[in-house]
Amino acid sequence: MINKKFIQQLKKDYQSHEVERRQIISLSNIVLHDSKRVIFSLHREDVSLAETSLLEIEKILTDLEKKFSNSRLIEEGSYKAGLEEYIEAKTFYFFFIGQTIDKIKNLKLSVDSYLGGICDLTGELVRVAVNKSANGQYDEVARIKKTISDIMSELVEFDMTGYLRTKYDQAKTNLRKIEQINYEINLRK
Repeated sequence: MINKKFIQQLKKDYQSHEVERRQIISLSNIVLHDSKRVIFSLHREDVSLAETSLLEIEKILTDLEKKFSNSRLIEEGSYKAGLEEYIEAKTFYFFFIGQTIDKIKNLKLSVDSYLGGICDLTGELVRVAVNKSANGQYDEVARIKKTISDIMSELVEFDMTGYLRTKYDQAKTNLRKIEQINYEINLRK
């Protein structure tokens, strides 16, 4: 014997959950994609486009937070991936305009998302350093090296495991890359 009302309620709950899931995934994919566009815009030094895109992303994230609970949102891997990419883009923007890399206001962002995004930021900074070095902007390379060194001196205090450990190891590799770039610049001087 089976309670048909119970099964019908399960079906209704499942369908409702799937509708939510599709909405979260769809909007999270926009956040992810647009965050990548912000990063690309900043590499091209198009701050205006980056700022416009960041505002649009923040509106989507705010709307998601209003519509769904945080516990519901973090069930979806696409949401977590979008947040991490957004944090990478926003902190890259902070660096690019000369602001301190700091907490992002008005959004609920997890510790894991911050750590992953900041680790990934180091890779974008190395890309900038390579281009600045090629253009002879060695003071900028030194500023980038200091920023990555500062990030790593803070991250070393965390005992990251799993996925975040991989991110940390990538950031550590980026520190070695920027140190190598700096070394080669100093050899040429």
